[in-house]
Amino acid sequence: MAIRVMLVDDQVLLRTGFRMVLAAQPDMEVVAEAGDGAEAIEILRSTAVDVVLMDVRMPRLDGVEATRRICARPEPPKVLILTTFDLDEYAFSGLKAGASGFMLKDVPPGELLSAIRSVHSGDAVVAPSTTRRLLDRFSPMLPSADKEPKNKHIQKLTEREREVMLLVAQGLSNGEIAARLVLSEATVKTHVGRILTKLSLRDRVQVVVLAYETGLVRAGGGAG
Repeated sequence: MAIRVMLVDDQVLLRTGFRMVLAAQPDMEVVAEAGDGAEAIEILRSTAVDVVLMDVRMPRLDGVEATRRICARPEPPKVLILTTFDLDEYAFSGLKAGASGFMLKDVPPGELLSAIRSVHSGDAVVAPSTTRRLLDRFSPMLPSADKEPKNKHIQKLTEREREVMLLVAQGLSNGEIAARLVLSEATVKTHVGRILTKLSLRDRVQVVVLAYETGLVRAGGGAG
């Protein structure tokens, strides 16, 4: 079955460009388009979508708030935030709102397609090191009030799971974690899955955010 994609951007030309790229793929289908977040939410009430490409700066309802509302729905589609280098704060807010990652608007077509496929399969599409760069910059904005209860959730993790979580948060891939801990990649993947389940997190991006929120990882990438 083709991956059902929704394009959400107030610039018609950008939507047209993305649609042309996606339409050429046998495993993708653009099933809906919206000019702002409010329209996107309305369309999702009657249209099945797997992945939403979400702009951030739009009239009526911006992409961050739209992402928050979409991700709060039962069995929501995955959301990719579209951003530019000078709008990192929007990307960060989008990750906090539940997005599975973010991409630059001028992303090469091949990377865009790879990102959509990765998100659809359940992976985060933004490199952990890039996520860490965002968090290094915006970690002072994280709310301190959430630290205590989320630390209690982290106490549910085994010592090995906590170790894996720290390495995920520091930007290591499953392969790199496996080499560091002398484990198989399959074992690392299992640990990551258990971490996500125990902490009720959507994906690796949310693991990184939580690690910064709780102080497990300091700005700069080191363990807390």
